[in-house]
Amino acid sequence: MTRLDRRALFTSGAAAALLAASGLSADARPRAGGVMRLAVPRDGSLARIAQGATFDQLTEIAPDGTLRGELALSWTGSEDARRWSFRLRKDARFHDGTALHARHVAEALGDLPSVRAVHVESAQDLVFELETANVRLPLDLADPAHAIRRNGAGTGAYRIVRMDEARHLLATRIEGHYKAGTAGWADRIEVIVIPDAAVRAEALRGGYVDLVYLPEAAGLIGQGEFLYHPNAENIAIAARAGVGIPRQVGSRAPLDDGRIAERWWIA
Repeated sequence: MTRLDRRALFTSGAAAALLAASGLSADARPRAGGVMRLAVPRDGSLARIAQGATFDQLTEIAPDGTLRGELALSWTGSEDARRWSFRLRKDARFHDGTALHARHVAEALGDLPSVRAVHVESAQDLVFELETANVRLPLDLADPAHAIRRNGAGTGAYRIVRMDEARHLLATRIEGHYKAGTAGWADRIEVIVIPDAAVRAEALRGGYVDLVYLPEAAGLIGQGEFLYHPNAENIAIAARAGVGIPRQVGSRAPLDDGRIAERWWIA
């Protein structure tokens, strides 16, 4: 596809209307609401966005590179780093409404190669016994591969309505989610796959999407008011002027470490 297929865009649900730029600065305070529409190449980006929006781990790497709890509130390790105790949040729920329980974590992570046994001590407490010492276990558990799932459902800020990894994603925000007020700003996330970088740039320039990943710079520079991350000389993500960009953007992996859907916002 070398030209923007507007009918395909609207049919996919990835763009339904033009939105005027509001001039929101990159450092403005996040606000809830709106629809975040993204265009990405066919390189697995859509799956990464879906993963980051719909699933959580026990821990996560913050945009500044520090380790912090996600489903885990706290953790402690034994002196020999072979026994790790985790305390879980009480307010996390799977998308089917089931409250997170320590047994769900034990079922999701009990078969990791280094884990000898997982002991569920209460609804919010469990202990990992390891075969060998691992001082990095809390950091290792921040890997998206170790997301906590129950019958395929996650505990993330968004629920998938429909998804085709080769074409599009539609996800809606979970009301009353435990991250409300700190992440998961947009009411709805719409992602469309556009393989051609020039066409992705055209989609942003024409107002059909709010953000594009790896666009053709020549199609945007000097042709409108756009925000660029990390900068105009090296564009990874381009956005319309009304998109809120966090003060710190994760750089360990593409698309704000795969968490762009929950960390960025729409004016």
